[in-house]
Amino acid sequence: MTFLKRRTALAALGAVAAATVAGTAMAQTVTLRLHQMLPQQATIPARALVPWAQKVEADSGGRIKVQLFHAMQLGGAPPQLFDQARDGVVDLTWTVLGYTPGRFPKTEVFELPFMSGDPVASSRAIQEYVEKFAADEFKDVKLIAVHTHGPGLFHSKTPITGLESLRGMKVRGGSRIINNMLVKLGATPVGMPVPAVTDALTKGTIDATTIPWEVTPSLKVTELVKNHTTFAGKEGLYTQTFAFSMNRASYEKLPPDLKAVIDKNSGIETAALFGRAMEEGDKAGRDIAVKAGNNIVALDIQETQRWRRTASTVETDWINEVKGKGIDGAKLAAEARALIAKHSR
Repeated sequence: MTFLKRRTALAALGAVAAATVAGTAMAQTVTLRLHQMLPQQATIPARALVPWAQKVEADSGGRIKVQLFHAMQLGGAPPQLFDQARDGVVDLTWTVLGYTPGRFPKTEVFELPFMSGDPVASSRAIQEYVEKFAADEFKDVKLIAVHTHGPGLFHSKTPITGLESLRGMKVRGGSRIINNMLVKLGATPVGMPVPAVTDALTKGTIDATTIPWEVTPSLKVTELVKNHTTFAGKEGLYTQTFAFSMNRASYEKLPPDLKAVIDKNSGIETAALFGRAMEEGDKAGRDIAVKAGNNIVALDIQETQRWRRTASTVETDWINEVKGKGIDGAKLAAEARALIAKHSR
């Protein structure tokens, strides 16, 4: 074989090898493990996480499989979920940011009393807000999306018809901001992750809980209490913030085309997907309470204004606290409200 022929043959073999490697890379399939705290039938698993996983699988031509683990099946406690994604214990987690107090100080502005009530607008808003003002709080993960739930309200064993009826009542709160608000309103806050609410109501550890309508069916709240207190206006008493996160190394080792699939299913439209799930879940949860004949207390504008005035010092406390961390809380609160208004329908 001449030198030229030998070189041509070697080049051809190299091309075949390169094509084989490229083809193998293109054909690579991965399984991502997703861990979260709620039962499979709850709103976010059923209406957001499962549809997200199905879309990622479809968009990847079946090359990304998402294996879902519900109700803390892989161990640990809900406050550990964010770190499970960060540390690579699992590939993906969905969790409540307020379960790790003080860790996301800029993001928790969305938890301030009467900040929002539309879960779609507020989820779009918090996604844009984090990208602009709080990306550093999520630098250790690949952030898929952040979002909020709908209007927060009370679910109680005895009716809450005004501020006076809340005094001394043991009420579950889901974050330090919410617990501070409960103190200002005269209640005794009892902090706990949402999966613990059912047992706490059953045993009498708490007299009431703050949660949105959407999670009441999976926690059987409308069976355990018969009173629900809502507020006048479009804003709820409070909202909580959530993060859907991916382990950064799990993301980085994906081939470029599969990274593109994850990127396509991250960001503001994914945040809106979670917001819509919350909105649909709120309607379903409220309908169950209505059909059960439960007592739904709708506070009027005057009474709601009393709650607003009493709870307003929570924002002042937060602004003063984060100032010590070099954060301009007043500016961030204004930015959050402006973004909510921008995305409101």
